[in-house]
Amino acid sequence: MNKILSTFMTAAGFGWTLLSASGQKTVGIAFGHFDQWVVREIKESGAIGGRLRQLYEIGPNDTIRGEEPYRRSSRSPWGTSNVLAKVSGITKCSVTVFPEPRGNGQCARLETRLETVKVLGIINISVLASGSIFLGEMIEPVKDTKNPQSKLDQGVPFTGRPAALVMDYKYRTDGSPNRIKASVGSNKIVEGPDYADVVLLLQKRWEDEEGNVYARRIGTANERIGTDTPEWVNGHTVEILYGDMTKRPDFRPEMGLVSGESAYWCRNSKGRMVPIQEIGWAGDGEQPTHLILQISSSYGGAYTGTVGNCLWVDNVKLRY
Repeated sequence: MNKILSTFMTAAGFGWTLLSASGQKTVGIAFGHFDQWVVREIKESGAIGGRLRQLYEIGPNDTIRGEEPYRRSSRSPWGTSNVLAKVSGITKCSVTVFPEPRGNGQCARLETRLETVKVLGIINISVLASGSIFLGEMIEPVKDTKNPQSKLDQGVPFTGRPAALVMDYKYRTDGSPNRIKASVGSNKIVEGPDYADVVLLLQKRWEDEEGNVYARRIGTANERIGTDTPEWVNGHTVEILYGDMTKRPDFRPEMGLVSGESAYWCRNSKGRMVPIQEIGWAGDGEQPTHLILQISSSYGGAYTGTVGNCLWVDNVKLRY
């Protein structure tokens, strides 16, 4: 039986420490029970129908009305793929993450959807958006579809060395053999089935005088979920592996260093968004400075996935 040792909150948003009979410690991520949500009510532009949309953010219960960029609560480390966009003067909302009842509380539903904006002579966009939750913040308002990673401030300060990510999940997919990639001016078939994606990276970051941010990789966890799973899988464990992943016999390309066009981004000390340039693997025993965690209903990069795929997530924790 789990025994509650303490409940605490840090700047990085961790708490709910539990100790099992076997001596394993589990630390919950703040608001990772998904029982509290911020509801944003935003009216889209009249040119596209003027609908009143609800966007959901993970944080202390609140309702925010009006067209204003969201800045996450200092109490919650979570960002979502729900976003306010202003393109060519048109206000449009994209909603791919939703609260959903589960038992006596709630969970998060992440859904891959196709968002379309058409105004004759002004704008004609169809964009595929996967549902994602991550530690960090979405930079709003989004003004274009270029370089989507640059709109996400990824990661939170963190110095631990956990053994695994733990979460409850279920997954729905129609089993389509291929995916689509839909963005501005492009809609094409991508070979291969879709998967839900769970990525955790522990990094040791630093910044040079010009504000460039570099990192060495300390820990890696990655799992892709492709099997239709209608019933909840509770306490699912994704092991965090330490060291150079390329030296492991079970190495997969998605475990490798992330740089170039695929790089995660962050806000540097000068307030500018810059790519996090992973330049190598950290040595044994080095302590991380930051934790990246992203859970998504589809994989394969921006604008790629299978419409209708859903991942439900609850009770996200770290095990030591």
